[in-house]
Amino acid sequence: MAKVFTITEGLENMGAMKTGGQGSVYKGRRVGEIITAVKLLPTPVYSESEEDKNYVAFQNEVKKLRKVNEIPNPNVVKILGAGITESGNFPYIEMEYIEGSDLEELLKPPNDRVFTVSEVLKVAEQLSHALAHCHKADVKHGDIKSNNVKFNIHTGNYILLDFGMSIMSDEERRTSWRHAGAIEFMAPEQNEGQMFFQTDVYSFGVILFELLCGKVPFPLHDNSETARNAVMVGHLQEPPPDLLQLRRAALPATWSTAKKEQEMQVPEWLGALIYKCLEKKPAYRFINGEELHEYIVRNSIITASKNEWINERINLLQQENERLMREKEQLQERLLHYRQSGSSLAGVADHSGGHKQAATVPNHATPTSKSWAARNVVLITIFLLLVIAGLVFFLVRSPFNTTATVKKPVRTTVVNQTRAPESRQAAEKLKEANRLIKDNRLAEALVIYKDLARQQVPEAMFRYGNYGLLNKNESINCKDAFGLILRAAALGYGPAKRTAGFLYCFAGNDSTLQARGYHRCNFPENINKGSKLLMEALLMGDSTAARLLNTLNRSAGSL
Repeated sequence: MAKVFTITEGLENMGAMKTGGQGSVYKGRRVGEIITAVKLLPTPVYSESEEDKNYVAFQNEVKKLRKVNEIPNPNVVKILGAGITESGNFPYIEMEYIEGSDLEELLKPPNDRVFTVSEVLKVAEQLSHALAHCHKADVKHGDIKSNNVKFNIHTGNYILLDFGMSIMSDEERRTSWRHAGAIEFMAPEQNEGQMFFQTDVYSFGVILFELLCGKVPFPLHDNSETARNAVMVGHLQEPPPDLLQLRRAALPATWSTAKKEQEMQVPEWLGALIYKCLEKKPAYRFINGEELHEYIVRNSIITASKNEWINERINLLQQENERLMREKEQLQERLLHYRQSGSSLAGVADHSGGHKQAATVPNHATPTSKSWAARNVVLITIFLLLVIAGLVFFLVRSPFNTTATVKKPVRTTVVNQTRAPESRQAAEKLKEANRLIKDNRLAEALVIYKDLARQQVPEAMFRYGNYGLLNKNESINCKDAFGLILRAAALGYGPAKRTAGFLYCFAGNDSTLQARGYHRCNFPENINKGSKLLMEALLMGDSTAARLLNTLNRSAGSL
């Protein structure tokens, strides 16, 4: 292969590996057959002196890069050297050569178009570890994207590559980003040439979104100026799309139904983390990679503890469920016997009237129809399910059968799942809005809730949507209001789960809806979804959800 130019003595140019607006990456070979990767920056240095501001800036940033490698990090590429090429006077960075595919390649055939949840969590932990390490050394990467993260086939680690953007001047960055940057991964402030620690956090969120959904939040359809502007506007103004909906549509057809359902169990804290990373304003994101990594590690540990805790209780529930199912079968046999023989139904509760039958009933008064028996079987089944739900609630809340070391992380998990991570500013705004509600200043509170809802703050999404359903917020229609509540429920906000569950279950009961103020809209009836949401709220300690489940049982009994 012909050499384009000489890099430096003892470092051979073996040809281009990747070329872009931020510079070019070449395969290099040092004396002794050591293979490296060399990043060449596009702006030449005319004078290696204090008079050349580009040279001074380059030297300052190189010092930071060397600081990154003072303490080795398994998720950050090693910087081997830096300097100015002998021909062309181009600044270069020499890095270790990582053998393996990058994330962009791992999402293309013959690979699956999405990662498994467990692998996404691995990428999240290791890439945030890399960012924490760089930010601690005061180095902003500035070019976090899927083809700058490689899987090292020898170590099994994900490695952050290409620090070329971090050593460019502000003007070079603006020019590079505007004309050739990976705009799909760029934070809103990068359009102005700005770069903060939170800029890397935003791009990190885009990567996780892409791994879960098989596409970035705002895809680039072609490289035309119009298409690039559309992506830029998306980052600046539009909320990111529904992550779970896109993931379900992207799951590979080759996966079994069981695996698809399993892979849709994205931890709520992970979804909330991604949406926080994708906040439009840097101040609303994680402050830096250190805070981001700490959040991921903490929730990963809590999730592991919770899974261990849940597995223990699942065994107990399975045993109790088997016992209850045996009792159910016995009750069904008794009902069948009574129906066939017309015998006494003493002791069997008539839920429809709220009274018990007399000890003996003449044959002509005995309810022997199949519909009556079927209703009772349904009622008994619902009753048994409520018993199981109560048992689950008891196991979650009870101080018994739970050691202190398990109880603490479980309680922490409830807090994390009830409220998505919010910035201090968002928390203060929520307090202000809630205070306005108490002062009967609803219109002013709704303005705050609307702004926070756009920022994906679950409590604000719930309150803004719920006031719409209660006919107290005319700025939003029924469909959008219910959608906001479902979105808040998906992010783990307990009251949203309870409300959505209630509306699903009692959609056909006008009197119940009117009694609670939900007479403005028509709701889709879905007992299965509603019961599941109420159960989830119950497991989070929501006593109102327990009462609603009980009401649902009584309502079924009156049929």
